[in-house]
This record gives sequence, structure tokens and C-alpha cells, in this order.
Amino acid sequence: MGDGAAPAHRGRAGDAGLTDQLKRGLGTVSLAAVFFFNVSGGPYGIEDMVPSFGPGMTLALLLLTPLFWSLPVGLAMSELAAAMPDEGGYVEWTRRAFGPFWSFQVGWWSWIDSFLDVAVYPALFVEYVKFWYPAMTLWERWLLVVVFIVLLTALNVLGVRPTGRAAVVLAVAGLAPVVALVVAGAGAARVVPWTPLAPEGQELEALGLGLAVVMWNYSGWDTPSTVLGETRAPERTFRRAAFLALPVLTASYVLPVGVALASGAAEWSAWTTGMLPVLARAIGGDWLGHAVAAGAVVSTAGLFMSLLLTNSRLPYVLARDRRMPAWLGVVHPRFGTPWPAVVLSAACYAAFAAFSFKELIVLNVWLYSLSLIVELAAFVWLRVTAPDMDRPWRVPGGSVGASLVVVFPSLFILGALATAGWRNTVAGVAAALTGPLAWRLFARPGASGVGETRA
Repeated sequence: MGDGAAPAHRGRAGDAGLTDQLKRGLGTVSLAAVFFFNVSGGPYGIEDMVPSFGPGMTLALLLLTPLFWSLPVGLAMSELAAAMPDEGGYVEWTRRAFGPFWSFQVGWWSWIDSFLDVAVYPALFVEYVKFWYPAMTLWERWLLVVVFIVLLTALNVLGVRPTGRAAVVLAVAGLAPVVALVVAGAGAARVVPWTPLAPEGQELEALGLGLAVVMWNYSGWDTPSTVLGETRAPERTFRRAAFLALPVLTASYVLPVGVALASGAAEWSAWTTGMLPVLARAIGGDWLGHAVAAGAVVSTAGLFMSLLLTNSRLPYVLARDRRMPAWLGVVHPRFGTPWPAVVLSAACYAAFAAFSFKELIVLNVWLYSLSLIVELAAFVWLRVTAPDMDRPWRVPGGSVGASLVVVFPSLFILGALATAGWRNTVAGVAAALTGPLAWRLFARPGASGVGETRA
């Protein structure tokens, strides 16, 4: 615990002054909490999956997706984190495999994708607060959003250690009402929770959209790698944190949805976003409804705070490589945080919070899938071209195991892209093309990576 001021990055030429002030403040439990919020945050906000895809398909997707999507990605990322535990994570891994152009693309795509993702949570926070104050005016809503963003941004600026500790507290506070709901609901089961399988006549259509939605709700296993340089013993901690978080977040989806369906408290076709407190009140009384609503509010705070932590490191590491403006690579001399990158990211999320992105969830998965495909390709490429690289931990099963952790997520990605629809595909291609444009726009003389030998 005494290495809080240790240098956070092993360093390359030109890194001096940009990374040596970062502090290692994340341990296994705090990083597991960051994982939990980067991937899930609990069952809050997934209620409308049930009427869209049907009770049976919703439960099946929530159970199978972590096995064939989350676990393989987590394994691949854990091997890369053990081999290259550097700040920036997958941006650095891609750079080692394919050079600076592709590392910039995955960093840029992931950062602009976060505009669609993280900006949702201030609005979701307000929606759950309305459980107690349904007469909230538009001005009151925006004041609450601003206070929410400013407070959590300030916490991020104050340091990775207090942010990690806050993530643990918020995770426990967000999950406690879910546990209470599961316990209360287990004794109130009246119907079979997995029937019907899907809305009548919508089986294939529901499966396509359902795949995109559940992928989104189980995505983000690569994202905490961006703070590896701020993690204690990152070679081991990343892996341990990932596999501590996986069963917890899977249970946090499956169990409350299952018991709420089994209770018959509301017709499954009438479920909608923000309904979980209403269902909890019907199952366990007013106290449980208020507890679950409070858990949802706490969870949205954890989601925004943790995603701001990990995604703000993207412009920071790109600035460090001279691929974004230099001021984004500045580290606070006292707090050891890349505070300009944190503030800029928060400002972007505040601007995008003015819009509703529920209808853009497939686009969100589209952009994330592009980045992940390159990251998985980097995993394979480095296995082939750098077999002697020091890997303190490897994906079990040799080449077969390595192949499987790439094949299963790739099939998910292809399925999601194939069912995205032409509008989302066009929008996804347009968003992806901003990467090469930004590469040309932001590169500065002496950008790192020029002339470097790839693995």
C-alpha cells in the first residue's frame, strides 16, 4: 500500500514528464469495482429488454452472453495486461502489434463511442430520482444533471485512489438493494419466469436486436486496461479483478430479473426502463421500492464516475504519443491525474447528455466492435509474431485456447453487425472514418511510433 507515488509507466522515449506523476492507487477490490461499473452497474436500466425480447430470451441471453462473450474477452485482455501492463492498455497493445496508426484508431473510436455511452447516465440518474419527485421541471432536471457531472468529475480529478474507493462503496450500495429484492422475490414466486420465450412472431427479429442490447450490457472488459499504469501489481491485479467482477455482475442481471418475472408483480409486456423500483415495491413493499430506487441512483453515479476514469485516459495516452493536443497530456502535480483529459471528457458527456441515445444502442455496439476486433487481432498477432514475449500469465489451452477466446467474441460481433441495419451501418462507417481524419488533424511533429519496429 506504500507505493502510491510510484512511477506508473515503464516508459518510452519522450514519455518523461507525462507519465511519471501518475500514481498507483488501484488494488484488486477497487479495480473489480471499476470493472463492475465499466461493464454493468447492476440491473438498473435493462427492464425494457423483457418486453422487447421476451422473458425466456432475455434470461437466456443474460446467462449465455457472459460465457461466450465476456469470459473470452476477459481472458484475452488478461494475457495482454500481464505481458504489457502499461497505461493506456489496449491502445498500447495495438501499438505494439500494428503500429501507431491503428493504436490511434482504437483509442479514438473508443473515446467517441464513450460519448454515446457515458452521456446516458446523468439522464438515467434523473429518471430514477423522479421516482421520489415526479413533478421535476426541465430546469430542475438540468440543474441536477450539472451537479451530478461536476461532483463526479471533481472526484476523478482528486485522484485514482479516492475514485477507486468510491467505486467500491457505490458498488456495495448499489448491489445491496438488489440482494434484498432477490431474497424477497424468491419467496414470492408465482409463475414460470422464462415463458414465453419471445414476443409472438418476433423470434428472429428479437434475437438480432437482443444480441446487440445484451452485448452492450456485457461489454467493457478491455476498458479498465487504460488505467493499468495506475494499478498496483497490474500484471496480476487486472486478471483477479476481472474474474472477481464477472460472476457478481452476471448474478446482478439474472437473479433480480428472474425473481421479478417469477413474482408476476407486473405483466412482462408492460415492463419499461426505470420500472425496477416499482416491481420491488410490489414484491416487498414501499421500503424495498425506495431501496431499489436509491440503489439505481447510486449505480448511475458509479457508472459515470468509473467510465469517466477509464475513458478519460484515452485522450491522455494519445496526447502522450503526440497524436492529440499536448495539453491533454498534462498530469496534476499534486493529485497525479490527467486532469485536462478528465475535464474535457466530462464536458463532452455533459453536452451529449442533452440527447437520448436509447435508439443508438446498435451504433454503440458497432463502434465498440470495431475497436475490439482490432484488439483481438493484436492478441493473435502478438501470439504469432512475438512468441518469446514475457507473458507472466497466458490464456489456458495453448493455441486452441487462444483461438477460442477470439472466435466466440468475433461471432458475436459479426452477428451484431449483420443485424445492425443499414442506417446504423452507414452511421458506424461514418463514425469510423473520423479516425483517419483525426489522425491527420491532430498529429504533431515528432509523434511517437514513427519508424518504430513492430512486434
